[in-house]
Amino acid sequence: MAEIHQPHHYQPQQQHHLRPGDAMKGMFSEENQEGPSTSKVLAVVTLLPIGGFLLILAGFTFVGTLIGLAVSTPLFVIFCPVLIPAAIVIGLAVAGILTSGAFGITGLSSLSWIANYLRQTRAPEHMDYAKRHVQDKAGYYGQRAKEMGQNVKEKAQETGREVTARAQEGSGA
Repeated sequence: MAEIHQPHHYQPQQQHHLRPGDAMKGMFSEENQEGPSTSKVLAVVTLLPIGGFLLILAGFTFVGTLIGLAVSTPLFVIFCPVLIPAAIVIGLAVAGILTSGAFGITGLSSLSWIANYLRQTRAPEHMDYAKRHVQDKAGYYGQRAKEMGQNVKEKAQETGREVTARAQEGSGA
């Protein structure tokens, strides 16, 4: 029986109002009997320590920057004529705060990505559709290449016959 493949259409999902505890409920419910997949376990195992480390690093950087500002503020008052070192210290403080924020955002975004990855559902039908599409295109272009090879072979044979005929006319004349 021939199977007709129709392209999948995007159907918008209905918006549901979630309570705070509903976000992670699908991961731990009794409906999920087979457990998490290997890729989800690897994602958690690798990204959870990285995210935690980056958050700790962000905290240390922020605290170090605040301590540096607290120590350097009295120096600004005492040595106010010396503006070049003050500008350097301010520049380093701003760089420290920005670095701290970058580490914090990176850590939080990786933890957010883990949560979203664990909550999402797999869609193998999209992969099947893409696989069929690639196979169809490969078959089409394979057939086209075969036809082009046949055309080249026919033209080569035709040209060979013409060259042979001209050579026989030239030797016979």
